[in-house]
Amino acid sequence: MKTQHPLAQSLVTVRRTWPFFADMGVAFCGLAIFFAVVNTGAYWLGRPIPVVPISHSISALPVYAFYSIVRIGIAYLLSLTFAITYGYTAAYNPRVEPYMIAVLDVLQSIPVLSFLPPVVLAMVALIPGHQMGIELGVILLIFTGQVWNLAFSFYSSLKSIPREMIEASRIYRYSAWQRFWQLEMPYSAIGLVWNSIVSVAGGWFALIACEMFTMGERNFQLPGLGSYLQTATYSGDMRALVAGFAVVILIVVATDQLIWRPLIAWSDKFKFEQVESAERITSPVLTLLKRSTLLSSFPGRVWNRIEEPIYHRMAQTRECRLVRPLDEQQDRRKISPALWLVAAAATAAILWGAAHAFLMLRTVTWAELRLLLEGAGATFLRVNAALLISAAWTIPVGVSIGLNPRLARIVQPVAQVLASVPATAFFPILLIGLVQIGGGLGVGSIALMLLGTQWYILFNVIAGAMSIPSDLREVASLYRFTRWQRWTRLILPGIFPYLITGMVTASGGAWNASVFAEYSHLKDRTLQTIGLGAQIDAATDSGRFPILLLATILISLMVVTMNRLVWRRLYRLAETRYKLEG
Repeated sequence: MKTQHPLAQSLVTVRRTWPFFADMGVAFCGLAIFFAVVNTGAYWLGRPIPVVPISHSISALPVYAFYSIVRIGIAYLLSLTFAITYGYTAAYNPRVEPYMIAVLDVLQSIPVLSFLPPVVLAMVALIPGHQMGIELGVILLIFTGQVWNLAFSFYSSLKSIPREMIEASRIYRYSAWQRFWQLEMPYSAIGLVWNSIVSVAGGWFALIACEMFTMGERNFQLPGLGSYLQTATYSGDMRALVAGFAVVILIVVATDQLIWRPLIAWSDKFKFEQVESAERITSPVLTLLKRSTLLSSFPGRVWNRIEEPIYHRMAQTRECRLVRPLDEQQDRRKISPALWLVAAAATAAILWGAAHAFLMLRTVTWAELRLLLEGAGATFLRVNAALLISAAWTIPVGVSIGLNPRLARIVQPVAQVLASVPATAFFPILLIGLVQIGGGLGVGSIALMLLGTQWYILFNVIAGAMSIPSDLREVASLYRFTRWQRWTRLILPGIFPYLITGMVTASGGAWNASVFAEYSHLKDRTLQTIGLGAQIDAATDSGRFPILLLATILISLMVVTMNRLVWRRLYRLAETRYKLEG
């Protein structure tokens, strides 16, 4: 009888214990979520406390980190739900599509502080007597910093689905629900995952601005890392500032390894290609979760019980029994009554708001209007300078990361961590550096805008490069394309839809960053330069709502003009000429 080698026995023992460790990890995560729900519910249902004293003690950081993570997590789930619903509606309703995309362009470019007064005051009025009103107001503000690039990503992915895949889903008589889960969501997965990384970074960006702010005579200060970093900056407490910054980086690194890296490895299987790639992205955490018997058995049993009745009922619908030509189906698509109802309600709200806005704008003087126009021109130039500088380095770097798995294993985690660290966390350090060298925020504000702009382009380019089918890359190698031919005939056409999405969302990120880049407090000193961002921040501090409204209108007008002249034409080009077809 053969005896097994001791090393082989130990390996077998390790393999058998992996599922146990995986189940324990899943169980601990479940308990942590349960504790978070109970603790958050108890805090939210308590009496409202608009101003909470912020301690600079390092021992208070775990509690502050907990509250900030809960706010960002809830805002991200709301953002993902809204993005999928909005993007799906816009992509499959040609009559309202131009208006919905124009609205999305405007909203994603409006700075968070422009949303701040109406959102917070409305939520406090709707839920009086509880902390929940203030918390939901802050969460909705974080939502405005996360949702737009997710919506653009999902919309552009739906518009770039190859026609033959849509026709195949109809030939096999997929219902709308089946097509959504088995075609549209898988095809959009890579873009959604990479844009989620940037969205959460945008959530941190908004969090630091929203946890502590002033509206006229009212102050709001909630427990969280944003308030901790802001109070540490204002007081000049470098020890607390470094400690808070370290905690943010620690959270970002943990999120990258525990959430984003597994999601990236999982979404890689949805790459649209006819030849399987030799290189696959791996994640130890995802491998461990796949070995969990708790995750593999419980959800599977529940889904098996409900899956067959659902698909059996779907098979009886008219949509699954009758197959029409694709063009005829698109021509007969009608707008649902619910969408008409939403449009009517939105029109009534816009008319009511326009009447009140007109009365408010009558108080603005000509001198204030001239100053706003000068600021609009200055901020417009800074935004576009930041876009061009960002694109100049992110396109080659993103393509290198997306096409080179070895380089991606080294650079990609570092880029994810740097992108997930909120730009506003770097602002105090850069501001202190500008003060030390005696500089102002004129040119320095462009550097600050880059922190809120470049990652949108980088991660969309990475997602675009990763989505280029391996068989097309192998054909380029077989035909010995030169470097110029690879870029002009394979890489740039392949990443073009993703690049346009990144540029559009980066533009919105730059407009949001202008509020912090052009106006900031440092101890007893206020640094500012001419620009719309500085005037929005100053108007928020002083409670000058007419100035805030007029600045927001100017931003909207500039964004709509850019959308008409540039972005809409590029989107149409991406949908027609650079769409991946078989």
